[in-house]
Amino acid sequence: MITTGSPGALAGRFKRRLRARAAVLATGLLTATALVVPAASAHAEPALLSQDRPATASSEENPDYTPASAAVDGDLGTRWASEFSDPQWIQVDLGTSAGLDRVELVWESAYSTTYEFQVSADASSWSTVYSTDSGDGGTDAFDVEGTARYVRLLSTARSGGYGNSLWELRVFGEAGGSNPGDPGDPGDPGDPDYVDPGHPGVPVPDSGPSTVDVVGGDGSWDLEVDGQPYTVRGFTWGPAFSAADHYMPPLVEMGANTIRTWGTGADTRQLLDSAAAHDIRVVMGFWLLPGGGPGSGGCIDYRTDTSYKSETKADILSWVETYKNHPGVLMWNIGNEAILGLQNCYSGTELEEIRHAYAAFVNEVSVAVHQADPNHPTTSTDAWAGAWPYIEENAPDLDLLSINAYGDVCNIEEAWETGGYDRPYLLTEGGAAGEWEVPDDANGVPEEPTDLEKGAAYVDSWRCLREHEGVALGATFFHYGIEGDFGGVWFNILPGDNKRLGYYSIARAWGVDISGMNTPPRISAMDVPAATAVEAGAEFTVTVDVTDPDGDPITSNVMLNSKYINDAGGIAQAEFDETAPGTFRVTAPEMLGVWKVYVFAEDGNGNVGVETRSFRVVAPEVEGTNIALDKTATASSFDPWNGDWTPGQAVDGDASTRWASEWGPTGWYQVDLGSEQSFDHLQLVWETAYGKSYEVQTSDDGSSWTTVETVTGGNGGVDSIDVSGSGRYVRLNLTERGTEWGYSLYEVGIYQR
Repeated sequence: MITTGSPGALAGRFKRRLRARAAVLATGLLTATALVVPAASAHAEPALLSQDRPATASSEENPDYTPASAAVDGDLGTRWASEFSDPQWIQVDLGTSAGLDRVELVWESAYSTTYEFQVSADASSWSTVYSTDSGDGGTDAFDVEGTARYVRLLSTARSGGYGNSLWELRVFGEAGGSNPGDPGDPGDPGDPDYVDPGHPGVPVPDSGPSTVDVVGGDGSWDLEVDGQPYTVRGFTWGPAFSAADHYMPPLVEMGANTIRTWGTGADTRQLLDSAAAHDIRVVMGFWLLPGGGPGSGGCIDYRTDTSYKSETKADILSWVETYKNHPGVLMWNIGNEAILGLQNCYSGTELEEIRHAYAAFVNEVSVAVHQADPNHPTTSTDAWAGAWPYIEENAPDLDLLSINAYGDVCNIEEAWETGGYDRPYLLTEGGAAGEWEVPDDANGVPEEPTDLEKGAAYVDSWRCLREHEGVALGATFFHYGIEGDFGGVWFNILPGDNKRLGYYSIARAWGVDISGMNTPPRISAMDVPAATAVEAGAEFTVTVDVTDPDGDPITSNVMLNSKYINDAGGIAQAEFDETAPGTFRVTAPEMLGVWKVYVFAEDGNGNVGVETRSFRVVAPEVEGTNIALDKTATASSFDPWNGDWTPGQAVDGDASTRWASEWGPTGWYQVDLGSEQSFDHLQLVWETAYGKSYEVQTSDDGSSWTTVETVTGGNGGVDSIDVSGSGRYVRLNLTERGTEWGYSLYEVGIYQR
């Protein structure tokens, strides 16, 4: 986020969603919200058995970016995706025999319509405990009964042309007896001699906590740990806490000493234990609604919602008591971007009052935290320096300020001096300019900085912070994440366990000698000729200039993303050929709109260079005359609430307007040609809500219909249909939808050729 200017421009959806998911999955704070991981109960609620368990699959679209393990990692920003064929399966080993209670499947847009859920004691003989032939995507939840160690989702029919793709597969139940070799009961997480099952032999030290202080004053502050100066050098943490031992060593190797979380819960101990073992300290986050926006859990009126405040405060204090003596704790961070996020809930005088009330609540929590733990400082993060006056006026107990800033980091110093603040600050997120800070490209979407620019952004940000000597106490940059999706490519430095240029750039800025290290391929240029008009389903060219500084052979992969069409975060494998070094012939998708194409250049030594450009998919040109253009159109229904989606929008010749039906399983769309006419070709340009099965019908009177073509197995995008027909009226009888929504068409073209 930026530090100056209008906060209304700051609402980056990717970050809000990522952080909301992280907070919900990492804390027990939000158990009252309508989010997907149920709160644990001492006796009544079944346990989540599948998270972070070993997972395998029949296939993986891309093992680096869509592995089977991503469906059981507790992160709704990662996913498993299969190859584009039927059947497919994904299987989880629960580790021990368990009594099963229910299953939740959180599908990405590529879902299964027909599948079985199976169980097994030996991963060899399988029994089906649930099946359906009417899956419609979204989140499927169903009860199951039985006892098993292994569970498997077997899909036999996909919804479209892609494979199967799951954000999460969750199995709930009650674990049975321990298997030989299991560590047994680890004890209570609050006990000082607790040993985490994920870290046998790494007990929480009982020698007492480190003492962390903000010392100095009047523009000459320092952070001290046990009396020694401590400059925060770190990143926000992305991987599953259970994988911390795997990801801590590369963090240490880059010169980092700190990580930051957005939520604190029972599983945070795994992260803390690993961090302490690697001499890393943790900025411990506590999520407060609405965080980055109402999508993070809801709108809270901090003036009147005493129930939420009391429950949340009690929950925070319980985790402070649990972890205050852990040597991995650096400080407590109360809230993230809520002062900004409240603008999405309220306005005017009410907004101002609630922002002040929120900051006062942060102060109330800080006072209580200091009483429980006098050995660690408190702070609170927001997204722009315009939030600091609310903190300054209402939260005097906080030891330091914090801020998330990206392309505008170097203006924080001026904002701090202009505001006359009496405390130092920490950059809790930073990096390359985000979507909300960059100009649009020729296709009207944010122009993403290059890999080279992103690497330089970390260095420039660090320089500006260090130049604000005695006030800026360091940074946890965004983001030590492993996803290779839309947001992951924009911000992550470790997609698919491969290091990017930003990893090495900031390591060098932190004093690490990288001269002997093998570093990533450099992509110095990327071009998509004719990027403003690529015909659906046609081939187009992508070129990159890529070199490897170590002379390593480069293996390139081409991926696609439809974020700007349907808000999909995932990246799908493209169909492509490398016709010459750095030159690719790529098959365009059929869905119209602006896509992004990515080239991942890997060196085989754990490094990757990534570059991306946008391209616009348009409907193919059709020879002949479109006799449906500007004719009268009617439909079984249209959505009257969200815009002008009346039937005429699909025959106006404008690919940016569309007809959309109400949500339902069937419907029809009809064009009156004005007189009886013959035709020999149809072009249907579908929006995301497409028709999977339908009939093309003709009529002379609009009452008696003749079917001239039947379509099944449609996958959306552009349907080009050669069909001979004649009549005054032409109707699409829509019998099966391809999504959970209704039907939507950008254009219906009826051609005489």
